[in-house]
Amino acid sequence: MKILIATEKPFAAAAVNGMKDIAEKAGHEVRLLEKYDSPEKLVKTVADADALIVRSDKVTPEVIAAAANLKIVVRAGAGYDNINLDACTSRNIVVMNTPGQNSNAVAELAIAMMIYMSRNKFTPGTGSEIKGKKLGIQAYGNVGKLVAQKARCLGMEVMAFDPYVPAEKMKEDGVVPAGSLEEMYRECNFISLHIPATPETRKSIGYNLITLMPSGGCLLNTARKEIINEAELEKALTDRPDLKYITDIAADCQAELDEKFGKRVFATPKKMGAETAEANINAGLAAASQIVDFFATGNTRFQVNK
Repeated sequence: MKILIATEKPFAAAAVNGMKDIAEKAGHEVRLLEKYDSPEKLVKTVADADALIVRSDKVTPEVIAAAANLKIVVRAGAGYDNINLDACTSRNIVVMNTPGQNSNAVAELAIAMMIYMSRNKFTPGTGSEIKGKKLGIQAYGNVGKLVAQKARCLGMEVMAFDPYVPAEKMKEDGVVPAGSLEEMYRECNFISLHIPATPETRKSIGYNLITLMPSGGCLLNTARKEIINEAELEKALTDRPDLKYITDIAADCQAELDEKFGKRVFATPKKMGAETAEANINAGLAAASQIVDFFATGNTRFQVNK
């Protein structure tokens, strides 16, 4: 089978070599499309691929239509909103992610973000410590659980809200289950977002939730840009000059936010959550292994378009 690794933002060389080794030992052919500068290049290159591995690359209906032989797409990472699931499903193409492979990298970034904003973005002036502060985690999945673990080690109190995770599971980790989203926002000095971008969550984080936060509260987003109602975020920061916002995904109006709110907001220049050598390698190797297993045994354990 022909496996195409299509990454506008390339994997580390060690990851690529490892992926090739896994695939070629199983008798598959691997091709690379890296640093491509137009969607048309992906459309052209995917034409005879049986499998496709991507990172944040857009797998559009046009890409799917051009890929006559495609049987599986694997997103090397947890989120998969860059892949058009309907187009894949209509062609019986399996879509998988690699959950957990980037989790530690994202969790470490969330902790770093809290410290960075607590210390006034490392500019002169008196900051504060995160020890003794209360952290609220919205969605207690792989990343949320690791953030909670690390925060507790730093002396923070941790609360979490996730309607899909039993309260007892959180309690076992020393985390307080929030009775409601509103309760968590009202009580926590920091809120760390880890929800996916779905029809239900898009623009769900807005004025009413953000302004529930206590004085000096800080909202952290290492999830997806689409979950934030940007107009309402701007209004919340305007009406509450004590609040802060830091994100790993720049808002569409980020330049305006930076100009208007200065040290109270920050966006990483480019999404950094999974940008560690370890996460890069882990996700790439997992993607290659899942494809090999799929072709060998039909294993669809991590399929997301069931």
